[in-house]
Amino acid sequence: MHVGSLAIKVSADKAANRSFLIDRHGEVVARYDKIHMFDVDLASGESYRESRNYRAGELAVLADLPWGRLGLTICYDLRFPALYRALAEAGASFLSIPSAFTKQTGEAHWHVLLRARAIENGCFVFAAAQGGTHENGRETFGHSLAIDPWGRVLAEGGVEPAVVLADVDLAAIAGARARIPSLQHGRRFEILEPMAEPSHLHVVGGPT
Repeated sequence: MHVGSLAIKVSADKAANRSFLIDRHGEVVARYDKIHMFDVDLASGESYRESRNYRAGELAVLADLPWGRLGLTICYDLRFPALYRALAEAGASFLSIPSAFTKQTGEAHWHVLLRARAIENGCFVFAAAQGGTHENGRETFGHSLAIDPWGRVLAEGGVEPAVVLADVDLAAIAGARARIPSLQHGRRFEILEPMAEPSHLHVVGGPT
């Protein structure tokens, strides 16, 4: 059982946004603290400062399931593809992304980002999502998703509480990675910064 996101007090003034993985014996076998903090001011006037109350995690976390390796992430992590590539390169076949996307960002980006993470890494994505209007007036998008490694949506929830079920074909992982072997082709590289323009050269059309 994956417990997606809980506020766990870690200091006098900060909590961690933490997920837990619990095995069939009731033992906690993995825990993950959300790495990326959601600090943003929206055009609607909404403002979020997750870092005010939460301490960012520092470690990416993998856990072995009976069916393969799971990479644990939370919500805003979704916007940082390097994290998911690192998890996939370390053997993840499944990615968990429990989230509380705002209604506005969810409508614009939720489906496309989750499908992209599945496709880029040849992984199943499981994203339980909070939805509806909350006591403080905040609206979250909902639409829990299960997505296969080819980017196909296997199951989708709505805004109201529900149970979402999907059949998972493990052969789809190897199949997707064989068709698009990008995990084998990834290369590390350095960035060549723009060279300073030599002082004796002049820009065409510019001052001489």
